Amino acid sequence: MVMGQDTQPPGGAQPELPERVSGDEPLLAARVHRPSDLMRLLVGLLAIGLVIAIAAFAHGTTSGLEEDINKGAVGAPDVFVKIAGLVSSIAVLLVPVAFAIERLIKRDGLRIADGVLAAVLAHGVTLATDLWVAQAAPGTIQDALTQPQSGGGLTDPVHNYLAPVIAYMTAVGMARRPRWRVSLWVVLLLDAFTMLVAGYTTALSIILTVLIGWTVAYGTLYAVGSPNVRPTGQNLLAGLRRVGFRPVTALRAEGVPDAADSGDRGRRYIVTLEDGPPLDVTVVDREQQAHGFFYRAWRRITLRTITTRRSIVSLRQALEQEALLAYAAIAAGANAPKLIATSELGPDAVMLVYEHVGGRSLDSLDDAEITDDLVRSAWRQVRALQSRRIAHRRLAGDAILVDRSGKVILTDLRGGEIAAGDLVLRMDIAQLLTTLGLRVGAERAVAAAVEVLGPDTVADCLPLLQPIALSRSTRATLRKLARERSAREREAVLAASEAAKHERERAKAAAHEGVRTETKAEKKADKKAEKRALDTALDEAREEDLLAQIRQQVLLIRPQAPVEPVRLERIKPRTLVSLIAGAVAAYFLLSQIARTPLSTISEADWRWVAAAVLFSAVSYVAAAMSLLGFVPERVGFWRTVVAQVAGSFVKIVAPAAVGGVALNTRFLQRAGVRPGLAVASVGASQLFGLGAHILLLLSFGYLTGTEKSQSFTPSRTVIAGLLTVAVLVLVVTAIPFMRKFVSTRLRSLFAGVVPRMLDVLQRPMKLATGIGGMLLLTIVFVLCLDASIRAFSHGNQTISYATVAVVFLAGNALGSAAPTPGGVGAVEGALTFGLVTVGGLPLEVATPAVLLYRLLTLWIPVLPGWLCFNWLTRREAL
Repeated sequence: MVMGQDTQPPGGAQPELPERVSGDEPLLAARVHRPSDLMRLLVGLLAIGLVIAIAAFAHGTTSGLEEDINKGAVGAPDVFVKIAGLVSSIAVLLVPVAFAIERLIKRDGLRIADGVLAAVLAHGVTLATDLWVAQAAPGTIQDALTQPQSGGGLTDPVHNYLAPVIAYMTAVGMARRPRWRVSLWVVLLLDAFTMLVAGYTTALSIILTVLIGWTVAYGTLYAVGSPNVRPTGQNLLAGLRRVGFRPVTALRAEGVPDAADSGDRGRRYIVTLEDGPPLDVTVVDREQQAHGFFYRAWRRITLRTITTRRSIVSLRQALEQEALLAYAAIAAGANAPKLIATSELGPDAVMLVYEHVGGRSLDSLDDAEITDDLVRSAWRQVRALQSRRIAHRRLAGDAILVDRSGKVILTDLRGGEIAAGDLVLRMDIAQLLTTLGLRVGAERAVAAAVEVLGPDTVADCLPLLQPIALSRSTRATLRKLARERSAREREAVLAASEAAKHERERAKAAAHEGVRTETKAEKKADKKAEKRALDTALDEAREEDLLAQIRQQVLLIRPQAPVEPVRLERIKPRTLVSLIAGAVAAYFLLSQIARTPLSTISEADWRWVAAAVLFSAVSYVAAAMSLLGFVPERVGFWRTVVAQVAGSFVKIVAPAAVGGVALNTRFLQRAGVRPGLAVASVGASQLFGLGAHILLLLSFGYLTGTEKSQSFTPSRTVIAGLLTVAVLVLVVTAIPFMRKFVSTRLRSLFAGVVPRMLDVLQRPMKLATGIGGMLLLTIVFVLCLDASIRAFSHGNQTISYATVAVVFLAGNALGSAAPTPGGVGAVEGALTFGLVTVGGLPLEVATPAVLLYRLLTLWIPVLPGWLCFNWLTRREAL
């Protein structure tokens, strides 16, 4: 609590009000990590990459620029150049030192320490850059960043003293002090000019030096944090006095939700005055504004412009927007806090003063307190706003306030819009329907909305009733409810399965006591009864999500209401990642193909190519066996083979770890397997395949490590790899967040797998088919890769099958984890790298071998896969 106490001395003189700060107000962090510093760091890294790219690929441009500079420098007086160089060399060190002394006198030594740290890091980065350019960079980059010297040798690509100075001046904040900024930049520009004229550097070298210093400075500031300049409670009391109020106390309001969701909502205070009612004051500063910046920026990129507002606004714009919306809401007849004053609190904060509104938020009310009258009152407030085309944009439970008399008041209008479009207004209705539905249920929320707004208005919001259109906190609540609903359904099915199992065991025991063998017909009838019991349990436990319930309630009133969702996303995150990864993969593949001479392809041994084609074809039979081995129900074998061929087409349009699972699950469902059991069968196959993959990788890795030695002892590389995997597993299991993340994903992926595995274990032939199919699948893929290698090695370079197996298993694992369709790029890179490093193959053999292998297992099967996919779809098998 921030407190200021007024005392009236004898004689009526009014002294300056003393201030006392207690420990009730949450302490502000001494340092904050500014998103703006991170943005500048990323921009700097991008600019550095662009400069290096220009130096590498625009050799003609850089050479022409150097020639123009050299021609212009011919006429410069030599004496002037020498004097300017001497003065700038001295001043470039004296100016930062003078600023440091000035800051130390004002007891701001911590900022100087930040600058020194940034300078040291910048010096290290420049040394590393110089070493890279001198020893490993392409010749074009070296030519663009260096100049030949008369005595032989080259100039430094990056200046080891200039980049630290720039990093220092940026980190200590000299840019915010005009006089110091101007003096230092004059010195830096003069120093750069003299070096250019004297031929000691190039233009790109100076640009790269400045960018390195600037980028390292902001990276340092983001890592260690910047001093917190947020206004304190004392600043708030002083600001209130400047606008005519006489505050006594200022109590920090607690319970403010995550700012990442609410944008720049600010800190809130309840201020009591010497006379008059209390005030509600909101303080917005630059640090608070920055919270959730990246989330808002991502939403702006991925969503259509009509549904998002600007991600970056100034403090003045934020203040004007909230003031305008506050006045507009009251003018529209809605209950909203009355804004009575605004003011700046220094250069980095503003405050907004409202009349005090006592009450509790909708989230804090008990369910019994939320009456139908209260729900209708909330809808009337929204109707008042929408009558003047005002959108709230965040009608979550904490933005709806209920005072002691039961009046509903809408708060947090800062993110709203005036003159809003129909789409945004409909989004408000969808949001409030969901907010109220979470508290009172879909039926009451829809009934109140229809009563106040009318059925047509409510029906129009159905296409916007989708998670992407809701607030971040609402989406999190819906996800939590979905997880709880799935857990209840899973528990109900497992309980029914256990009951059926016990019933079957009792029946077997009774038959055994009666010395009677159970007939085949009775066994079949028992299985059907068990299946019906599981279906009934699943149907009884299945619950619809809240959004589906709201749609049903609206459709009962307006059956013809549109329900097709409006497309709000401009691009999905997975699509964006796939595009970026696909572009990188395409570049990688094209560069590989470009380095492969046509003569190498024409000289391939076509007998081994034919063998590789045969092994590739057999892989689909093996894949069908590995799937059917975990499906106790009867499913056609050859139709399953066709489904695996169709999976070759699906792998191109979806990541390999996702597309195959979805297609096999759908195929089994269409073949008569119940949805839960189909998912469990595919999960069991995936789980067993994962275990087999790891076991084979370790086994072949062990053999690869021992094949070149006399003893049967693995190499140190294999041991180091196993220890690394063990350490990673221990780290994942030791950190609670990572352990919860992994366990949640595995639980959802393999839910119901254990009962399915028990069913499979009772059928040895099925289990043998599944295991044999997985082993055969690995063998034929290894043989296909080996045949591809032999097709181009012509018997000159051969490697063992164990080494080929290790390379294949590792590459396949990377392909499953890669976000690109079919693991494009990741698999090729991993296989080529493995064949060269582990197998010792020349690059000119490994590259065409990998390309042939991927051509046979990924690209050529696409057309047959598409045909099989359409064939199965027409026959309703998919």
